[in-house]
Amino acid sequence: MRVTVSDVDFHVDITGPDGAPWVTMSHALATNLHIWDEPVAALEDAFRILRYDQRGHGQSTALPGPYSFDMLIDDALGLLDAFGIDRTHWVGLSIGGMIGYGLAIHHPERLHSLVACDSRPDAPPDYKAYFQYRIDTAREKGMRGLVEPTIERWFTPATRAARPPMLDTIRAMIRRTDPVGHEGCCEALKTLGFGTRLAHINVPTLILGGAEDKGAPPDALREAAEKIPSARHVVIDAAGHLSSAENPAQFLQVLREFLQSQTDQQSG
Repeated sequence: MRVTVSDVDFHVDITGPDGAPWVTMSHALATNLHIWDEPVAALEDAFRILRYDQRGHGQSTALPGPYSFDMLIDDALGLLDAFGIDRTHWVGLSIGGMIGYGLAIHHPERLHSLVACDSRPDAPPDYKAYFQYRIDTAREKGMRGLVEPTIERWFTPATRAARPPMLDTIRAMIRRTDPVGHEGCCEALKTLGFGTRLAHINVPTLILGGAEDKGAPPDALREAAEKIPSARHVVIDAAGHLSSAENPAQFLQVLREFLQSQTDQQSG
């Protein structure tokens, strides 16, 4: 399915029963909506799920950057409006969770809850430098030059040694990401700065992250959760930056329990 928002032709997928609570899923940098295939299969019996390729990713249009979080948030709001979604549970992975922070801060009326997965709220100097490295590498070597360094950063040594087929799926996503869209989102990530406003979030919030995540380590996510009233922080065992892919069993159990509890509270 395709829909145009803010001059971007977005690739979108919707599944689940009509009338069920909405869940919107937003993927990580250099991946696409298929990173959510397993969670969608586990949740589509009880939820109406919208997932989309972010601008410059997957099959969505790659307009020249730089992009900003305001732009990415407007994309999300435009998609919700396009499908008549007044409120949704938001589940975001890495940059997708950062978009969720922005939505919860500036547009809480659109969210039932926020699940931020492997998503830190701020960009310290080394984090900004990392995304400049990604930009420089992609310009010099293309996206292929980022495949193995990204796999090494995102996944635990144990997973890399086991070489599950999932890693090749992620490699293919990285290779196929448009470098224009990748660079645009890297520029946005260099400006990440929601940390000082986390206390303004008043929607139910769950922050998940891999125990061995290099980009969003447990201590950083714990500190973020402590700033959000009533937020819960859960560490996903034996996982790095893509905890949903590396330990799907624990990830899905925690996610489903949280979403179901929020649905029960809202209908009770």
